[in-house]
Amino acid sequence: MPGFLLCSLLPTKPERPPRPWILIAGALLFTGLFVFSNVGKWLVVEDPLEKAAAIAVLSGKMPDRSLEAARIYRQGYASQVWLTYSTEPGASLGKLSVPFTGEEHYDRLILMHKGVPENAIRVLDPPILNTADEMRTIGLALSKEQPRTVIIVTSKVHTRRVKALWKRLSAAQGEAIVRGVSDDEFDPAHWWRNTSDALDVVREVLGLMNAWAGLPIEPAK
Repeated sequence: MPGFLLCSLLPTKPERPPRPWILIAGALLFTGLFVFSNVGKWLVVEDPLEKAAAIAVLSGKMPDRSLEAARIYRQGYASQVWLTYSTEPGASLGKLSVPFTGEEHYDRLILMHKGVPENAIRVLDPPILNTADEMRTIGLALSKEQPRTVIIVTSKVHTRRVKALWKRLSAAQGEAIVRGVSDDEFDPAHWWRNTSDALDVVREVLGLMNAWAGLPIEPAK
């Protein structure tokens, strides 16, 4: 008993507070996990549909984007559907005497198959290399239209970058309503589960960083 009393009277060693680096590491880990799990959902943004001069189909992901454009056209939101096009790989294949039909040809056929009249489909000039070029080309066409509003159809994962590029490059030409493909298979809540979604997310994040930085990285020619 006396020994117990003696020990109780001795000063106790204060508990050591958590080291700052542990707290910082924990906060960074939590933030990293939160960003990782939510970046797919953050990349998807859509505007409500309203009447526009045209529906612009961005190149790639054929036939999904053209099918979505046809759906919107049949709902009466615009009287025209615009397509962009690239000179490649047609130009390079032409030098080898290899015939090539561009994506815009098949997009046109898809649109017509889904009820869009041929005279309502327009292929825009100038040709494009990437999404930034598409925003410039669509903006140029929109500047000559009334109303100065265009519905841009793309894949869901691509929507935020499209909005960022339009704001930087073509906002002065009019308003862009950005729409993702309604039955897009991209899974924003679990984007890391397959290579296709994962590669799309990485590409979009890098593309957004380039857009925010003022497009210092130019497309390969």
